[in-house]
Amino acid sequence: MKMIIGLGNPGKTYEETRHNIGFHVIDQLASDWNAPLTQSKFKGMYAVVHRPEGKVMLVKPLTYMNLSGECIGPLMDYYNVDLEDIVVIYDDLDLPAGQLRLRQKGSAGGHNGIKSLIQHLGTQQFNRMRIGISRPPAGMKVPDYVLARFRDEEKPLMKDAVEKSAAACNYWLAKPFKEVMNEYNG
Repeated sequence: MKMIIGLGNPGKTYEETRHNIGFHVIDQLASDWNAPLTQSKFKGMYAVVHRPEGKVMLVKPLTYMNLSGECIGPLMDYYNVDLEDIVVIYDDLDLPAGQLRLRQKGSAGGHNGIKSLIQHLGTQQFNRMRIGISRPPAGMKVPDYVLARFRDEEKPLMKDAVEKSAAACNYWLAKPFKEVMNEYNG
């Protein structure tokens, strides 16, 4: 089984914020596949989808961003999911808004959700898909920026990024992650 994990914060307050772009990709896939996330376990919501390529789990941790590993580690153990069979989707301040960057390993880069995952998984070697949200404007603090909603002019870029990320996830179901990287990076 493959596991597609979108990082974000639960609740209406955070629904449309920059930090929740990972949740948006999961919502897109759940809609495309007619697979609402109705199951819950280990502080997360998920759906198991039977695709032609095999079983896929869509996951949203409900632990709040900084504790994402508390959901994903136990869920992977319970379902016996290998590290190479996950992809984690999250926001990145260091990429221009809407740009995708896929990697197979790396540090947390200051992202607390990824720090938590690295801590709970015991490794930095897992597939990730970062979606650029750009840097905050001068004078705005990072927490305020990532927890703010997208500006109107950013919304089309982010909609495209979510659709492209969902397409990359679909591609990954049948291809090695390295091929997905070659196809979707940039």
